[in-house]
Amino acid sequence: MQPCDATYSGHGSSPGAIVPMFPLPGVFLFPGTIMPLHIFEPRYRQMIEDSLDGPGRIVMATVLEGQDGDLRGSPPVHHIGGLGEIVRHERLPDGRFLILLAGLTRVLLREVPSDRLYRRVEAIALREIAATPAREAELRPQLLRAIAQRSKEPVEIPNDMPLGQIADLLLTRLGLEPSRMQELFSLTKVDDRSRSALEEHARRARGNRD
Repeated sequence: MQPCDATYSGHGSSPGAIVPMFPLPGVFLFPGTIMPLHIFEPRYRQMIEDSLDGPGRIVMATVLEGQDGDLRGSPPVHHIGGLGEIVRHERLPDGRFLILLAGLTRVLLREVPSDRLYRRVEAIALREIAATPAREAELRPQLLRAIAQRSKEPVEIPNDMPLGQIADLLLTRLGLEPSRMQELFSLTKVDDRSRSALEEHARRARGNRD
């Protein structure tokens, strides 16, 4: 995993918190979102059992592009993932789980030894670097317009939703390639992530007209 110079945050996980890791290709858990998961592999059933007996938090990590052929082993993952908390679970008669995972924060991942069937990481929460009030006033309406253009149904976005989450909402609607999404997911400067999302939106809009 690569180093990261982003600053720590006290939200969701403190430096040194050890949590289970669930690696999947092309999957990104954004803060403020809900991700449904079907858990069926024995190692991940154990992960959920252990999590329900503890804080109920796991990290969703993105398997590096081209490495998804090793999913039954220990494929390399991107060094920034999403920390989530299990907010609902259903244990099926055969031992499988259906869960809802709520995204809490982006985290820097450092893998540590695990005595369980699943992998574990030290998860260090990353602090968002907010845009200036002037930049937010400029970017917010642009992001809202882009989301509306990308949505088949009207989207109700609370007035107090953080700008970073609005940028994330646009990212999830762009259909980005995993490598590009990985790059933009990792941006902790809200100004940079917002501008990049808008640039991708504009680029795709131009491509559709050509």
